[in-house]
Amino acid sequence: MKNIDFSKLARPNIRSLKPYEAKEIPCKVKLDANESPYCIDTAPDKKILQRLNRYPDPEAKELKKTSSKNLKIKPDNILMGNGSDELIYYLITTFGGPVLYPVPTFSMYGIISQALGEKNIGIPLNKDFDLDIDKMLAAIKKYNPKLIFLSSPNNPTGNCFSAESILKIIEASKGIVVVDEAYQPFSSEKGFLPLLKDYKNLAILRTLSKTGFASLRVGFLIADEGLINEVNKVRLPFNLNSVSQSMALEAFKNKDVIESQIKNITSERERLFEELSKINNVSPYPSEANFILFKTKNANAVYQRLIKQGVLVRNIGSVIKDSLRVTIGTPEENELFLKALKKSVGGKNEKG
Repeated sequence: MKNIDFSKLARPNIRSLKPYEAKEIPCKVKLDANESPYCIDTAPDKKILQRLNRYPDPEAKELKKTSSKNLKIKPDNILMGNGSDELIYYLITTFGGPVLYPVPTFSMYGIISQALGEKNIGIPLNKDFDLDIDKMLAAIKKYNPKLIFLSSPNNPTGNCFSAESILKIIEASKGIVVVDEAYQPFSSEKGFLPLLKDYKNLAILRTLSKTGFASLRVGFLIADEGLINEVNKVRLPFNLNSVSQSMALEAFKNKDVIESQIKNITSERERLFEELSKINNVSPYPSEANFILFKTKNANAVYQRLIKQGVLVRNIGSVIKDSLRVTIGTPEENELFLKALKKSVGGKNEKG
């Protein structure tokens, strides 16, 4: 049989691309993927299950109508996606590059840009993990990016970017500024939805993945109708399956339950931050998301020790030195994490 080097057949921009890694490591306590520790005890409409032989509603009309009421915007300003990832892919496919974003941030902005052969530019955040506005504005002037992605609250740092800086970027850009609000439900900030009417080049991403429905892969692109119409041209047909559409409708019906769960998560986040602050060799960063970034000595070793104790967090050392990220779990999961972390960091457990 003839040997084939498929890497040589791949396009040059693909050969050097590193895929997004979502490792599945079996652990009793899973706090690595920014998922909600809670779920809604409900099932999809039986009528949906009886129609699995049929294609789903191609435009997700009922879900779009329901979500528009909740978001208080018109249905024509929404495009549904198979998670935010698909919508990011569509945006870059539609408008191309250059693509500009701060770093560190959600890695898919860079991965998708490179996969599509578009120039991508990462501008380092300042020492406070906020936007370096002078460098961002200089990059806008130099590269004239078609798309700028700003994740606020940002992953993996957990903080919201300065609203003033974001507005300066929107006003300076001749392209589209996408504010990714995946973690906005956990934030004290109101987000940028109210500003859509004032800025035509503003687009917003939302998702159900962080609030208890990660497996559904339901994302929302919210923007000017003209932008939505252009992006819709590249949307794959039937991109959101019937079960996901049905369960997403259930999510909106259980809005009060979900909001209560979010309050539990944010309350646990504050408690966990205080407890982490007491541990020797551990320095947590304030968070507006459903996770906490923290620094620790010998982070790689601490990460492995936690796994041995059945606790999985995310190792962020490749982008922020000696750093780990822990998702906020249930109170019981958080206690197991704290107990395991104290054993893993070495030295005295409590700061003097």
